[in-house]
Amino acid sequence: MGISQYDPAARGRPAWDAGRQVGAKRALKVRQIWAIRFFLDREGRMRDRALFDLAIDSKLRGCDLVKLKIGTLVTGHDIRARAMVIQQKTGRPVQFEITSDARTSLLAWLERRGGSVEDFVFPSRADPKDHLSTRQYARLVDEWVTAIGLRKEEYVMHSLRRTKASLIY
Repeated sequence: MGISQYDPAARGRPAWDAGRQVGAKRALKVRQIWAIRFFLDREGRMRDRALFDLAIDSKLRGCDLVKLKIGTLVTGHDIRARAMVIQQKTGRPVQFEITSDARTSLLAWLERRGGSVEDFVFPSRADPKDHLSTRQYARLVDEWVTAIGLRKEEYVMHSLRRTKASLIY
């Protein structure tokens, strides 16, 4: 597109996407998924492991993932094998399967976390009644990716959403 020749204020200013990778970001590979899981287990980060596993399984957008309530995932004392969420962006329901690895990490996290069915699965540190922000979730994804030696510019929150679909394909 370039810079308008009719805007004198824009002359000499670099384009907004200069030096940035734009477009679709990469999905994680199986080896990278296990490397992140190993890193989170080694560091003892139960919440992050549960968040990561649920992000891979659910294929939800970040805004929907952080707003999940305990009652959506739990039935009795067990984690459901399937859950359903109404997407914020489209308003449509989406059902997803929760694998045994994700159920195990979620159960460990929820036992440690406590709370009622009306509480958020991933609460905010600033206000325990509120959920983890999408910005903090993005920071966590950047941290996980760089911890295993990948470039954070190539992987974002949406990469986790795309991962399971690419593995199935």
